[in-house]
Amino acid sequence: MIVELSHRIVDGMITYPGIPAPKLGVHLSREASRELYAPGTEFHIGTIALAANTGTYLDTPFHRYADGPDLSQVSLSSLADLPGLVVRGGPGREVTIDEDLDVRGRAVLIHTGWDRHFGTDAYLHGHPYLAPASARWLAEQGVALVGIDSLNLDDTPPHGERPAHSILLKAGIPLVEHMTGLAALPPDGFRFHAAPPMVAGLGTFPVRAYAVVP
Repeated sequence: MIVELSHRIVDGMITYPGIPAPKLGVHLSREASRELYAPGTEFHIGTIALAANTGTYLDTPFHRYADGPDLSQVSLSSLADLPGLVVRGGPGREVTIDEDLDVRGRAVLIHTGWDRHFGTDAYLHGHPYLAPASARWLAEQGVALVGIDSLNLDDTPPHGERPAHSILLKAGIPLVEHMTGLAALPPDGFRFHAAPPMVAGLGTFPVRAYAVVP
């Protein structure tokens, strides 16, 4: 079974406050293409202008650190066919990780249920986030990737500190934010995939995140 873990990208959607919405357009319409191809043959070529932090997206170390690997430099083995582990958040906003878990080499996906608010104003305020101490522990344990179904892996106070991003990306651990569908996954026993295109000089980009569950 394949479980979809990404939000759809649609024209005008808001992913994060202050990030411009994507704009979809047409480079070549089906009607115009009829003049270029044989009778009965037509094509559509679309355009899209979007900020790299749109929808469900991947953060690479370059997003936080100028000398970190970008989208074209992160190993595919760090993004695809990873053994997965789901951590369920509790009633509070701060999510802590059980330190008895075996996380080494695994994609740890934090399920908070906040994705139910995606596309509404409620999604943008008071979201769950990963405890900085747990981010540090995950890095020390050699986690492969960390994902969350919330607005941000960090709390988002006005002063702009991002400890979980700083810790994990410094350790070379990619992140996936704004996930959805984690409620459908078992605690473990699945494989996780979230590979973006190889764009040089960018630190973030949307992904089609999914899990393969036996």
